Amino acid sequence: MTIKEAQEIVDQWINTTGIRYYNELTNTAVLMEEVGEVARLMARIYGEQSFKKSDEAHNLADEMADVLFVLICLANQTGIDLTEALHKNLDKKTKRDKERHANNEKLK
Repeated sequence: MTIKEAQEIVDQWINTTGIRYYNELTNTAVLMEEVGEVARLMARIYGEQSFKKSDEAHNLADEMADVLFVLICLANQTGIDLTEALHKNLDKKTKRDKERHANNEKLK
């Protein structure tokens, strides 16, 4: 599925199953909550924290998909074409970081 298709699928889901979009501020708060859930699992899977009983049922891929879903909701609500935005962002990073990363001793 393309990013554009994902935006269309999420919009269709929201307008049928989800009834309507939460407002942008609510979705921003939900996005932060979902990112926190990813961070919590990352700290336990790859970091030094141990799992709690309540963490064991969580799935990192599912939590990342939750983040993507809410991000797509916000893009749809604010009229952002994520495909175009990502292309522009990669172009910016490529121009800005072309030499920087190649010359970074920490990355060698």
